[in-house]
Amino acid sequence: MEYLDKAEFQEKMQEKTAAIEAILQETLPKGDSLQRTIFHAMDYSVMGGGKRIRPMLLGEAYRLFTEEEDEMVAVFMTALEMIHTYSLVHDDLPAMDNDDYRRGRETTHKVFGEDMGILAGDALLNYAYETAVQGVANAKHGERAVAALLVLAKKAGVYGMVGGQVVDVEMTGKPLRAEQVEFIYCLKTGALLEASLLIGAILGGADQAALARMEEIGRLVGLAFQIQDDILDVTGNTEELGKPAHSDEKNAKTTFVSLHGLEASAKAVKEYSDRALEILDSLPGQNPYLNTLIRMLTNRKK
Repeated sequence: MEYLDKAEFQEKMQEKTAAIEAILQETLPKGDSLQRTIFHAMDYSVMGGGKRIRPMLLGEAYRLFTEEEDEMVAVFMTALEMIHTYSLVHDDLPAMDNDDYRRGRETTHKVFGEDMGILAGDALLNYAYETAVQGVANAKHGERAVAALLVLAKKAGVYGMVGGQVVDVEMTGKPLRAEQVEFIYCLKTGALLEASLLIGAILGGADQAALARMEEIGRLVGLAFQIQDDILDVTGNTEELGKPAHSDEKNAKTTFVSLHGLEASAKAVKEYSDRALEILDSLPGQNPYLNTLIRMLTNRKK
């Protein structure tokens, strides 16, 4: 399996992040109409930094299967990042994790008020589907676009991210078994990562066998990513993370780390990420940047 060296990877990542942010900025609603406050809140939420991992994974998964240009890739990148952002905006609300900082600055509800924080999340979710549906209506490969839209909706909904959030909220402050923690991680964190890889592969024309492998890669990366997040919540600090450290302890959440300890957690991160890369290496195409990105995600320090 081929990887990029650190300098080349960082350069390419900066280029790809800038390209994604340009697409996001172009897509977000603008204007000086009476509802302009929601436009400002949406822009503040989406354009406040972040790694843009999900749209980046989507684009790289697409390139794994084809070199053809398709504007649907940008459409779904944008929709996916808006859905991810809405989930963060709502996650930070007082009724949920009650966090004041995200990505090194005040959360949306702290700047615009709790009411606008709720509405900003609602607006981003709705605008994501508006963007996606408009794109699908004009898609060059209609069947692929519709299949991608279905994945987006399902992985973001009650059988995906929202379902994981429900269990996470209901079980906060209660003892959880290992399988319950894994269920939450697979849905709350893993579902949108699975969506990223699946949508890119679908748009790229991947067959069903390849799609099953991409979904499994997303599940494994999601587990490794969230466990690493648990580790950083214990070992990091607020300045490094750009959000409050020790928030899991503050919110009385059972995590992989609280169940198994730091050493076993670090071992699990490596095992899940190694398995994800093995499956990726079994696919016909090769994308060294995607290989390096997955390795970076599961070994990150913030």
